[in-house]
Amino acid sequence: MTVEQLAKDRQLSKTRQWEQAMHKLYINFRDYSKDALKNFDDEDIHQARVNSRKLLTLLSILDPDHSAAAELYNVFKQAQKRLGKVRDADVLIESFKERRKSAKEAGEAKTAELLKAVIKHQKDKRKEYRKKLEAELPKLAGKELDGLWEAFRSSTLEPLAAKRDVNVVMRELEVAFEQKKKTCKTLFKGAEAESKEAFDALHELRIAAKELRYTANAAAFALSQKFHAHEEIYRQIQEQLGEINDKHVWLETLNSIGRDELGVGKKTWNEFTDALRTEVLEALHHNEVVPFTEKAKSL
Repeated sequence: MTVEQLAKDRQLSKTRQWEQAMHKLYINFRDYSKDALKNFDDEDIHQARVNSRKLLTLLSILDPDHSAAAELYNVFKQAQKRLGKVRDADVLIESFKERRKSAKEAGEAKTAELLKAVIKHQKDKRKEYRKKLEAELPKLAGKELDGLWEAFRSSTLEPLAAKRDVNVVMRELEVAFEQKKKTCKTLFKGAEAESKEAFDALHELRIAAKELRYTANAAAFALSQKFHAHEEIYRQIQEQLGEINDKHVWLETLNSIGRDELGVGKKTWNEFTDALRTEVLEALHHNEVVPFTEKAKSL
């Protein structure tokens, strides 16, 4: 066998690895999307979103400028957005349900009523998101997508796979993560520690950790041994940052709705939002990713 033939065989093997990994995700995305529209089961919504996110991750590795597979990328991006709206509402509602149960068990009737009002408000928002998902997902995950996908598999994938080294991409993502981490450390040390800018930066750091985690998972077949532990490493980082982000989102959600809209007394409102602020700060103090030692005054 000639050197040229060996090189060609290696490239075909590499392309097949990419194709097998991505096609499995594609089938999962299509199946879960179909199931999600039957009764909006939260796990089906979650899995459809996760598989679309992994497909977006791999497409971004192969085609970082989103030029060769732009239309395909945009379809998955739009689907992920619609699925994400419903999924985020599901998670928020569930978290407030758990809080309401705890408040009732603790005899905190007014807090429980506040949470009941928040849950109702969020269920109304979720109903809107579900309607949009029901209207758009069949088009985004239908026959037109199948055509785009088959064209990508048959003609676009191989030349893209030949040009990209996932190990280089992982290193670039690591560098980007460390830069974002440095920005967060600077913001949370100074006077801006409680600012929107600081929490936005923390959110971006969490997204960077998620991208590393998803890349380590979805592209494991093409990664060198030194990156095999990255999925677990960045999963733990993502979880720590996610706890802070979730609590901050809860607080922002309450503030965006407003006390008057919920029909809640000022004392109950202040007590609950103050407790949430304390939880945000405690989560910040306990995280091991971005040191936060300054005594906070407000959020």
